[in-house]
Amino acid sequence: MRLYVLVRKDLPRNQQAVQAGHAVAEYLLHVPALRWNNDTLIYLGVKNETELVSWGEKLTNNSIKWVGFREPDIGNQLTAISTIADGKIFESEKLL
Repeated sequence: MRLYVLVRKDLPRNQQAVQAGHAVAEYLLHVPALRWNNDTLIYLGVKNETELVSWGEKLTNNSIKWVGFREPDIGNQLTAISTIADGKIFESEKLL
């Protein structure tokens, strides 16, 4: 199984890494029925929070479970989301 993490590229690079880690942790905490056994981990970059929200809607519309992380230190903005997927939905996206 591949765990995809979409992270905002408008954040500083060090924050991108931290937010991605939070998104992985949130997924593992909130979706325990779908075990990810430390298999493939793929980071994808998105432009900003608007694009990240749009991805959440797209995943929901395609019946793909996802979990987001909201950073309390920056007004609870959505900073990253994670999902387990086969990857077809992300074919046109670039690695972070």
